[in-house]
Amino acid sequence: MKRRAFTQVACATAWASASLVATSVQAQAKRPQAGTDFLAVDPRAPTEAGAGKIEVVEFFWYNCPHCNAFEPQLQEWVKKLPKDVAFRRAPVAFQDSFIPQQRLFFALESMGLVEKLHAKVFAAIHVEKRNLAKADAILDWVGQQGVDMSKFNAQYNSFTTATKASKAAQLQNAYKVEGVPALGIAGRFYTDGSLAGTMSRALQVVDALVADLRAGRA
Repeated sequence: MKRRAFTQVACATAWASASLVATSVQAQAKRPQAGTDFLAVDPRAPTEAGAGKIEVVEFFWYNCPHCNAFEPQLQEWVKKLPKDVAFRRAPVAFQDSFIPQQRLFFALESMGLVEKLHAKVFAAIHVEKRNLAKADAILDWVGQQGVDMSKFNAQYNSFTTATKASKAAQLQNAYKVEGVPALGIAGRFYTDGSLAGTMSRALQVVDALVADLRAGRA
C-alpha cells in the first residue's frame, strides 16, 4: 500500500493479508530469511541507542485496531528483553491527521506517563469508542485521567514534542514503513506481520536478528 494513502482500512487490509499466511510449527521454527521474513534497510536508519545497545523500534498508530491487538503481546515481550536491547516506540504519521496522536504519545513520554496511560489510550479508542483524533478530544480525555493539564498542555504544544513528532515521521520514512504495527531493528532491518506472517512471528524474527547482531553474524 502507499504510505501517503494509508487509512484505517488499509491497516486492516494489511493485517488481514498477514493472517492468511501459513503459521505452522515448522514455519515458526524456520530461520528468518532476508527478503521474506524481514528486509534490509539501505541506507541505514538513524538510531538513538547508546554504545553496546541494539535498538528495536515499534511503529504504531493509536487508531489502528491491530496495534491495539498487538500491544499486550508486545508489552510481555518487552518485559523479557535482555539488557543490551534498547526498545522504543515511534508513532507514525502517514497523514497530517495523525500528528495530534503523535503529540499525545510524546507528551505522555516526556511526563513519564507512557507506562500508566499508553494502553489506556488504546482502550479508550477501541473499547470505549472514544474519538481521540483531534487535539480538543485528546486534551479532554487526558484531563479525565487525573493528569496535571497545565504541564500536559505545555508538553503537548512544546517545540520539543513537535521536534520528536517530526523525527518519528522521518524515522518511519527511513525504515520505509508501509503499515503498522511494524518493527525496526538497529537501523538495519525491518519486519512486520505481512512479511513474517504474524506479529508473533515478527517478534521471533526480531529475536533472531538481535542474536545475530550480538554475535556479529549480521
